[in-house]
Amino acid sequence: MKAYPLAMVPGPVSLPRAVIEALTNNYGSADLEAEFFDLYDRTVAGLQQIMATADTVVIQSGEGMVVLWSALKSCLAPGDRVLSVATGVFGHGIAEMAAAVGADVRKVSLPDDQTISALSEIEQAIAAFKPKMITVVHCETPSGTLNPIADLGRLKKALRVPLLYVDAVSSIGGAPVLTDDWHIDLCLGGAQKCLSAPPDMAFLSVSADAWEIVEQVNYAGYDALQPFRAVQQTRYFPYTPNWHGLAALHAGAQLILAEGLPAVFERHARAADYCRRRLDDIGLRLFPAPGAVPSPTVTAVYLPASMPWSDFDTRLRKRGLVVGGSYGQLAGKIFRLGHMGSQAEETLVRRALDVIAEVL
Repeated sequence: MKAYPLAMVPGPVSLPRAVIEALTNNYGSADLEAEFFDLYDRTVAGLQQIMATADTVVIQSGEGMVVLWSALKSCLAPGDRVLSVATGVFGHGIAEMAAAVGADVRKVSLPDDQTISALSEIEQAIAAFKPKMITVVHCETPSGTLNPIADLGRLKKALRVPLLYVDAVSSIGGAPVLTDDWHIDLCLGGAQKCLSAPPDMAFLSVSADAWEIVEQVNYAGYDALQPFRAVQQTRYFPYTPNWHGLAALHAGAQLILAEGLPAVFERHARAADYCRRRLDDIGLRLFPAPGAVPSPTVTAVYLPASMPWSDFDTRLRKRGLVVGGSYGQLAGKIFRLGHMGSQAEETLVRRALDVIAEVL
């Protein structure tokens, strides 16, 4: 396996030294030692600050998808109605996941290069469909877009939709995520993006309303939420906890909090702005449509018409740079630069854009 001097993929990101040290230390038997439970409590408290929530935060072992499934399976019974606001590959994917667990799913779809603006269509769909849950992706990583959530949250509250489910895996720690202010019931995150840790831990906030529904559904499985509701009190986990992964996640969260959330968000915004200005200077076209909100954590760009993705990717790799392709109908049409977490540094973005300019 080849290592690249300059990795600017949209996750998993490069690991900072503090995270590597936390990951490679020797620890004891997690579910038997007070030190582990103390670390779990401190990690939960740090994530609550980053996510701006007083709700319970549950940390599970697994890549970010584990909490996406956990929240759906734990809150939905067959036939429950789900309204999926789909503005990209992942938004449509969550709709398919909800359908797979037996939900009656309706979608409000936007083109992949756009973000939520007017809410009239969503409001009409809620009034007609009366869903139990609304699902939406905050940062559509394949598209490089960031959906505004605040107005959607207010609409959810005003129309008394029980649950708002938000995939914020690629935005938590890189952009403001105001879980409580935005009336989010299930806010989903992963370690491998802006938290700059390996892809082996995931987490989500669970509102009081969501916990009531979790108890009603009573889903049992490896990814079930219910057994985690009281772990901070009972000190009993449903499976062997990942002490190394938790330590790395805690280290990543502490790096963010030590820098300060305003400074972290500003660093991401500067890196994203520089990236897009340089791409424009090079002559490449950004994927998000005019008026769409670009993400501060990832930039999606149309490939040059004269160079297929495989050729472009090979040329970059020969110069030590690896970037991300994309998925679904966007595969082979765009590429993506991940400036999130440890990679949200203008100097790194400059080096990457120098290589791209040279190749083109």
